[in-house]
Amino acid sequence: MDRSPAPQPFEAAPTAGATSAPAPHETGGRHEHRWLILGVVGIAQLMVVLDATIVNIALPSAQRDLGFSDGNRQWIVTAYALAFGSLLLLGGRIADLVGRKMVFLAGLGGFALASALGGAATSFTMLVVARALQGVFGALLAPAALSLLTTTFTDPKERAKAFGIYGAIAGAGGAVGLLLGGVLTEYLDWRWCLYVNLIFAVFAMLGGARLLHGGRPADRPKLDVPGTVLVSAGLFCIVYGFSNAESHAWGDARTWGFLVIGAVLVAAFAWWQTRAAHPLLPLRVVLDRDRAASFLAMFISGAGMFGVFLFLTYYLQQILGYTPVKTGLAFLPMVAVMVVISVVTTNSLVPRFGAKPIVPLGMGLAAAAMAWLTALDVHSGYAAHVLPPLLVAGLGLGLVFAPAMSMATAGVAAHDAGVASAMVNTSQQVGGSIGTALLNSLATSAAANYLMGRRPTPEVQAQSAMESYSTAYWWSAVFFAVGLLVTVVLYRRGAPVHSDTGGGPVHM
Repeated sequence: MDRSPAPQPFEAAPTAGATSAPAPHETGGRHEHRWLILGVVGIAQLMVVLDATIVNIALPSAQRDLGFSDGNRQWIVTAYALAFGSLLLLGGRIADLVGRKMVFLAGLGGFALASALGGAATSFTMLVVARALQGVFGALLAPAALSLLTTTFTDPKERAKAFGIYGAIAGAGGAVGLLLGGVLTEYLDWRWCLYVNLIFAVFAMLGGARLLHGGRPADRPKLDVPGTVLVSAGLFCIVYGFSNAESHAWGDARTWGFLVIGAVLVAAFAWWQTRAAHPLLPLRVVLDRDRAASFLAMFISGAGMFGVFLFLTYYLQQILGYTPVKTGLAFLPMVAVMVVISVVTTNSLVPRFGAKPIVPLGMGLAAAAMAWLTALDVHSGYAAHVLPPLLVAGLGLGLVFAPAMSMATAGVAAHDAGVASAMVNTSQQVGGSIGTALLNSLATSAAANYLMGRRPTPEVQAQSAMESYSTAYWWSAVFFAVGLLVTVVLYRRGAPVHSDTGGGPVHM
């Protein structure tokens, strides 16, 4: 336990033996190292988020090197998504139980070791195991990182700045992964797409060990074992079912069967949470309207944003002939807009107007950007045709991510900070998995329908690819349009004023 002469409370609850420490909401926002802590947490979050896309760039090279089939290729991505998505809520509760610093550092160390194992992989099985372990430790790391941010920044103005930066990292991490993956694959080796995590982890671990405060929370919830089993198994089945949809028909039992089982298990989990003495996900966390709207916003935007990252990547490389590095650079203007808008939104707009007009506006702009992308064809140019909708998408996503993350965790009781943070990550991760599967399935069907009855000349093949991309963009636009309606209905009017009691936001 830290015994420095100037107390710097950081954990969400006083450490053992420090019962006279001030309440965290009175001091957390004044932690003297809070901006350095934001840097440490941001590095960790970037590592977890970019790992969802950086490996995609490396897959063709890894496949040639290790000699696995096209059918097995999806498991390099799916193994990570399955472990990460199904264990996030458990990871968040472990952070509440054990202490956020300990779980944060353990997650970092485990993620680094798993990355080293993957980089040194000599077989397909070894690489899949490493990716699954990355998902396990990522499920510990991501909720701990966000809950650390929640309990460090409680001053409203500083919290807005911190969540603006954090939201930009979470939203832009996928594009950064594409760029970094392209550079590493093109100029070094695909294995460096995994080894690079060691660099991130070392910096974050050194900073975390020095800056974060240890000690277990005094007000520790007990672990809800039945709830943990139900929700972990349920989310696993849902993510697995949608992942199977990419390679099997929707009518295949391996697709719909797992989806049905997953839905039943999640419904049983929701029922159990109303009966459990110490629920894994207390209803007070999810039944607040602003939090519910934020969780749904993260879910929907996670599903819809793959219309940008995944299919526009295909378009730039397969139709316009871009290299991986050039593809990553093409996304940078969108990332820049997203970063700036995220900070401005949480600093200036949400405190003044509340989330109700801001997040729905972002959803609407993202929907418009997706619809705009459907106008692309085989002769489109980057500056005139790709860049404008990309900038609009960056503007829209910047208006969604940071406010939704901030509202989802604001006003949460200290002993629920980890599980509330886990719900944010779970919403985005499961949304992304579902979105990827649905959009891939719809796009593949559109391409097959276009090719039916036509000779597969290069021109026809290119046009069938454009049909598949356009279908994906239209459905992404539908996702965001649904997000607009949901957030308009659920978010309360007015600027939020968060209580100090751990309840939900109180509106003016």
